Amino acid sequence: MFKHQHFIIHKPYGFISQFVNPGKRKKKLLGELYNFPENTMAIGRLDVASEGLLLLTTDGKVSHFIRSKKVEKEYYVQVDGIITQEAVNKLKEGVEIGFEGKKYLTNPGKATLIKDPKFPLKSQKIRDERHGPTSWVSIIIKEGKFRQVRKMTAAVGFPTLRLVRVRVGSILLEGLNNGEVKEVDSLL
Repeated sequence: MFKHQHFIIHKPYGFISQFVNPGKRKKKLLGELYNFPENTMAIGRLDVASEGLLLLTTDGKVSHFIRSKKVEKEYYVQVDGIITQEAVNKLKEGVEIGFEGKKYLTNPGKATLIKDPKFPLKSQKIRDERHGPTSWVSIIIKEGKFRQVRKMTAAVGFPTLRLVRVRVGSILLEGLNNGEVKEVDSLL
């Protein structure tokens, strides 16, 4: 009997969340991190500039469920400037962003100010104190439109500088080193 395989990875900055590069540009692919079995798919995506928890599976049903609006995804987001409580409240309520050439109102979610989580520096430094202050916010959503979290913070006046997904459902990034891949029995 065929047994599906499941993986959790800490996607590093600069990697695309796929195994083949449709473009001609030189991009780092997930297959460079681990020898994944054939038919492995990323569940959702993190863009090249985003880091953190990425789930992979060979089971399309598991992928479909996790991508549904039933499962929370949590992001720690470093933003340009000291984010206000008013902006955090707007993130919770839902904000208007552009999606596929149209206006889209994000579903209500959760957002809270957090202390700097002190992630290890990524390979490309964002900037330093000379460019002004930054702050961190936790954003929890159940949907995932293209670059949604980045668009949300920009919509409230605080552009994203760094984005790290730290949780999908009950699965945590905690304890996984940058670039580490761990095979698990289940993702549900």
